[in-house]
Amino acid sequence: MEKEISQAVIRRMPRYYRYLGDLLEEGVERISSNDLSSRMKVTASQIRQDLNNFGGFGQQGYGYNVSFLYDEIGKILGLDRTHNIIVMGAGNLGQAITNYMKFERLGFHIIALFDSNSELMGRKIRGVPIYMVEELDAFCSANDVDIAALTLPKEKADAAARHLVDLGIRAIWNFAHVDLNVDERDVVVENVHLSDSLMQLSYNIVRNSR
Repeated sequence: MEKEISQAVIRRMPRYYRYLGDLLEEGVERISSNDLSSRMKVTASQIRQDLNNFGGFGQQGYGYNVSFLYDEIGKILGLDRTHNIIVMGAGNLGQAITNYMKFERLGFHIIALFDSNSELMGRKIRGVPIYMVEELDAFCSANDVDIAALTLPKEKADAAARHLVDLGIRAIWNFAHVDLNVDERDVVVENVHLSDSLMQLSYNIVRNSR
């Protein structure tokens, strides 16, 4: 039986990947857990515990091979394969997500946007076509879609998510201002609330000004 990894550890893995990418760009070939700790403001013990969940990757007295660890964490995160994404909602947020080119470098390819606004029919965002929602079923039948990003009003998000699941999509990246609750156990939902980050920032501003 595969070992269950805590969500707290999984949330830290992209951060490790990002810092190791920066080290590669700096030409660093190896790094100790202590040096990585000082850069990331995470204890060396926490780093070792996190990585030991996946096999460790370090050597006593040597530390971590930066390139090797970067590649291995990429595999853990599934970045050694490509993921096709559709965006539900071609408004400002949907277009901004589509315009963010770094997703492609990580293997996430946005292949279509869908909207109900007929004025957007036939338009493209950075080469990605906008379709009408009426075309969604036929598109999903003809194309491999791994992830659906929802940038819809919250009152439309639940119905859209249920329909996407019925179409066979098993991963939803939800930017709607509501936490989606999908009953199917094999469907993965990541709820992203941008306003939550701003409220946390606001709290810290107030706390630090006291």
